[in-house]
Amino acid sequence: MTVLQNKICVITGGGGSIGLATARLFLGEGAKIVLVDRDEAKLIEAVATLAHADVLPIVADVTRTADIQRLVQGAMGRWGRIDVVFSNAGSFGVVASVDQFPEDIFDAVYAVHVRGAFLLAKYAVPHMPRGSSIVITSSIVGTRGDPGAYAYVTAKHAQVGLMRCLAKDLAPRGIRVNTVHPGPIDNSFQQNVEAGLTVAMGRDAAAFFDDMIPLGRHGRAVEIAEAVLYLASDRSSFTTGSLLMADGGLSA
Repeated sequence: MTVLQNKICVITGGGGSIGLATARLFLGEGAKIVLVDRDEAKLIEAVATLAHADVLPIVADVTRTADIQRLVQGAMGRWGRIDVVFSNAGSFGVVASVDQFPEDIFDAVYAVHVRGAFLLAKYAVPHMPRGSSIVITSSIVGTRGDPGAYAYVTAKHAQVGLMRCLAKDLAPRGIRVNTVHPGPIDNSFQQNVEAGLTVAMGRDAAAFFDDMIPLGRHGRAVEIAEAVLYLASDRSSFTTGSLLMADGGLSA
């Protein structure tokens, strides 16, 4: 039996590798998907790749209340409820010393990760029945610090605080809330991160991470999707307020 049969799942950051891999996995488990991204071209490409009738694409900026309300209304209009929210939209920003870090970039990155996850929960929760699940993509850096990545690291820590508040608030309604914490993933997002870190560190950041990861390699998007599937499904029925590390042992 498929574990998400007829579950209505909202996935933000749907045009990226983790969002797309999760959508593909969820569809294979019987879900119906509201796929969200602010980049229309990437979203169109993702929908074409999935080639599935049970995908509702919505172009939206998760930092804008009106956009969040519109995507929730889209899900309700198509399927009448929301069972899973995967808050996965993200942006990295830059790596710079604190005195050189651009304030506008700090604000923009924080808004996507924290305000975006907050708004999605705020407007989706009234339409989520008992047994539903919210999963927020944090990061391994949501449990540690790295020099120069001020916006990204701060936002990823803040997501954990948001998750813990939501988990306590929504437990009486039977809604679970957890974060998933990827380590370095073999995708374009991580490549952009490592390009900045390579300059800041003065050495190849990709090789540096591989040397540090006990499993000796970057992860794959589908491996993160599998972790999200666990948290989204009833297999995690007694798991809420938790940080699921999917980092090849890097945080051990």
